[in-house]
Amino acid sequence: MKYVKMSKQVLEHVGGIENLNHVEHCATRLRLHYNSKKLVNEEALKGIENVLGIVSKAGQVQIIIGPNVNEAYNDFLDASGWKEGVTRETASPEEPEEKKAMYYVNKFGNFMAAVFMPIVPALITGGMILAFKNLLVNYFGVAMDSGTAVILTSIFSAAFTYLPVYIGFTMAKRLKMEPIMGAFLGGLLVSSNISGAAGLSFLGIGIPVVEYTGSVLPIMLGIGFMYFVDKLFQKYIPETVRYFLKPLCTMILVVPVTLIVLGPIGTVLSTYVGVGITNLMNAIGGIAMPVFAVVYPYMVMLGLDKAIMPIGFNSVAAIGYDPAIMVMGFISNLCIGGSALAVATTIRNDKSKKGMIASFGITALCGVTEPAFYGSLIMRPRVLIGTAIGAASAGLVAGIFGLKSYVMGGCPGLLTALFFVDKDGGMGNFFLAAIVSVVAVAVSFVSCKIILSKTE
Repeated sequence: MKYVKMSKQVLEHVGGIENLNHVEHCATRLRLHYNSKKLVNEEALKGIENVLGIVSKAGQVQIIIGPNVNEAYNDFLDASGWKEGVTRETASPEEPEEKKAMYYVNKFGNFMAAVFMPIVPALITGGMILAFKNLLVNYFGVAMDSGTAVILTSIFSAAFTYLPVYIGFTMAKRLKMEPIMGAFLGGLLVSSNISGAAGLSFLGIGIPVVEYTGSVLPIMLGIGFMYFVDKLFQKYIPETVRYFLKPLCTMILVVPVTLIVLGPIGTVLSTYVGVGITNLMNAIGGIAMPVFAVVYPYMVMLGLDKAIMPIGFNSVAAIGYDPAIMVMGFISNLCIGGSALAVATTIRNDKSKKGMIASFGITALCGVTEPAFYGSLIMRPRVLIGTAIGAASAGLVAGIFGLKSYVMGGCPGLLTALFFVDKDGGMGNFFLAAIVSVVAVAVSFVSCKIILSKTE
């Protein structure tokens, strides 16, 4: 119950439970959706113990906690009495928000975060287990058909093969439908009778052969269509028979449309997106990756990293690896860690503060950057120049030599280094990732030390 006191103070400064309409969290932030911004005291929130910073968004305030956000979320639920998964009707805002481009980008990013973030732990585990299995088979004499290898492969398959099931569940939940209906549609897509099956038809209409295991876009298009069908039947089916008749009618309509139209379209789009990103990185990776790595911390700050997550998921599903999203995050996080460690080494008269910032730096090297970014770097703008120098240098190496991540999800850093082991067990890409990580940490650390010495 470490965060109970913090939760009570946060609740007070967001206007009480009456001012909230939804509570959720991502990998590092407690996200509180409010009705009236006038009741939110942002300055007071920043001063609460265990709050590393806040990010203000349209209709919500994000409380930065760090890796222990799940514990903070549960303590907040206990302290506030808020029921998990509840969404209240949002009151009309005092001043309608001007809907510019960033409004829609934020809405899209928040939606994608709610869909993909709950799935990430399974994907991280599955991906690292596969890499571990490949190392055992290729370098430690474990037989491919041994029980150990089979079980480890099955763990990986459980994470990635059934990805449409997980996405179906979380997306249906985000759209305020019955989550099990989304998982139901995902389970249908990955079933052996449907996925990759030839010769299927429905009412005389041929169904294209599509492999749905591990796919992303087909299930998202199917759930999007299900949303409108669900609303239609909710309106017109009598309440007395709605409980069993609505899901029946929904699946009868959604399944054939998904299999005949939406699924094949989603698969084609997935292929084009994956090939397009690969061609882009092959053509101008040496230019694009340094830029991506430099701007990535600010994308995280604005929540835009969530908006581009589907690109990485789709790339892994379509072409087997991600050449952009996880790579830029990996470089950026290591540079922030190196920069924070440089700041820590300049603090001499305050051992407590020095230790705290050093711990922030180590946490960033492991993939969680908000404590370091908000707790040590953002108030030292010149230091961020050193961070950018490190990111550009490492990004140049990664872009020129084509660094790839074979797993998508989570907070990229040293603890997710196995993401870069080839699915066949090859270590070349992993060694490239090691070189990139050394460049990122060393250059950002040295650059920030030089900048700090001059500013002092």
